[in-house]
Amino acid sequence: MTGDGYLIALFQTRTKLFGNHNIKVTMKIENIIFDFGGVLVYWNPRYLYKHHFEDEIEMEHFLKNICTDEWNVEQDRGRTLSEGTVLLQNKFPEFDSKIQLFYDQWEVMLKGDIPETVSLLYKLKKKYKIFGLTNWSAETISIAYERFPFFKEFDGIVVSGEEKMIKPDPRIYHLLLDRYNLKAENSIFIDDNINNIRAAEKIGLYAIHFEYPGKLEATLLSMNII
Repeated sequence: MTGDGYLIALFQTRTKLFGNHNIKVTMKIENIIFDFGGVLVYWNPRYLYKHHFEDEIEMEHFLKNICTDEWNVEQDRGRTLSEGTVLLQNKFPEFDSKIQLFYDQWEVMLKGDIPETVSLLYKLKKKYKIFGLTNWSAETISIAYERFPFFKEFDGIVVSGEEKMIKPDPRIYHLLLDRYNLKAENSIFIDDNINNIRAAEKIGLYAIHFEYPGKLEATLLSMNII
């Protein structure tokens, strides 16, 4: 144990891939930073809308052209749910009721946790400090906190909707590091969005692109993290 009660992993110099460049790095990892949606929890609007569209093609058209990812991310950036909903209803009045469903029944979109990743989180917590950096609405994050007990394991969390900025904006990474007095070179960041991974690497974080739990575990094992 170190003086602050946390084990610090010391590693030999290894090769890490940044873009197309191999760079030698010496790793001294103290912190693991998790994204939430798609990494620790399943979230997808299709879990809701499959019950409200008889035709899958119509549902996909709705999600691609009306309740889009681009629209939803503005709520993650801090726009209120009511403002985002009314804006879209005014633009597409023929879909008024289905747009209303998006946040009225948002909980249905939050299907459950990803148990294999959560198991890794508990394992990592025994050796490292655990932090969260998520693009998530300030108005719905409490639902996740209440539903999933593993959130109590976190030493600190930054939520985009509370800060009015979203990944991959480098400012939100720096905000997390500054708020909790973390060093990028001592931290691993895990996210399922490649753009967020690239942004993390640019500020010096060791970043792992999450694809599925088994691959994440294999990567952490190969780095002697677990």
